[in-house]
Amino acid sequence: MNTLDLFNLTGRTALVTGGTRGIGAGIAAGLAGAGARVITVGRGDSATVQADLSRPGESQRMMEKAGPVDILVNSAGVIRRSPVLDFSEEDWDAVMQVQLKVVFQLSQIAARGMKERGWGRIVNIASLMSFQGGITVPAYAAAKGAVAQLTKAFANELAPHGVNVNAIAPGYIRTELTGALQADATRNRQILERIPAGRWGDPTDLVGAALFLSSPACAYVHGHILAVDGGWLAR
Repeated sequence: MNTLDLFNLTGRTALVTGGTRGIGAGIAAGLAGAGARVITVGRGDSATVQADLSRPGESQRMMEKAGPVDILVNSAGVIRRSPVLDFSEEDWDAVMQVQLKVVFQLSQIAARGMKERGWGRIVNIASLMSFQGGITVPAYAAAKGAVAQLTKAFANELAPHGVNVNAIAPGYIRTELTGALQADATRNRQILERIPAGRWGDPTDLVGAALFLSSPACAYVHGHILAVDGGWLAR
């Protein structure tokens, strides 16, 4: 076999939530470049399937519209920032809905078809907050910690059926979601001082990891949380 065939996604259908901007858009472009037919999910007109995943029941409707998929990338995200003593129940529920409940629902729906066909890849977008508590993001940290555990739980049950479930834990990536941190001169300096690579990441920095975890190359990789963080967790 040609080694490059291990990363060839020709004939595969990939669905990427949050696929019209930020990390999701970078991954969607990378999978398309490897030959996959990519379905992007988002609120804007540029999405292949328009959906508001913050709404209960939207996951089922969206998946019915998208049809069977071979690869699912759960990249849709939302964040709310507030000190823990002031964090509202409304913000908690909003973050948990998109960052955790939707990940479970979409993975469950997609995995049923993957199991029947004997092949599938689910790639969840975890976070450094899967390992750390963060500051003023209690719901986000709780949800991302749970995403890491959910990844392992799905992997344990689906591995015998040719379905690989893994996650990527991005470091500090320049996206709209991290705009507040980038704009804060003090926090921006502190972050850069901690990253061995000496820079913020770009969504394109995640393409290689996403392609690997979506491809035949990861056939014996199950339940792994792959940090793409410029070395942050090594410090």
